[in-house]
Amino acid sequence: MSDLLRLVFGALQGFTVSSLFVLCLFIGFCVLFNLRKLKPRGPNARVVRNLDERLGTTPRYIPPDVPRGPVDQLDTPELQESQRRKQAV
Repeated sequence: MSDLLRLVFGALQGFTVSSLFVLCLFIGFCVLFNLRKLKPRGPNARVVRNLDERLGTTPRYIPPDVPRGPVDQLDTPELQESQRRKQAV
């Protein structure tokens, strides 16, 4: 019985070690290949986040504390136009 227990424990240990190795390898490659994205932005940067950045101007982002107000998704100009077309027919 101890041989069977030792065999099961060895298989479990091998599976755990190989899984952790593959996980560390995957995380390492993800971190390594994404480090270049953290470089300063500008017109000569290798990673372009938007077209304004490529043209040389820095984008203006909306601050997170700006109120955006309520939005009615069923009252968009496209849907209003479609309703007007249906009513005209």
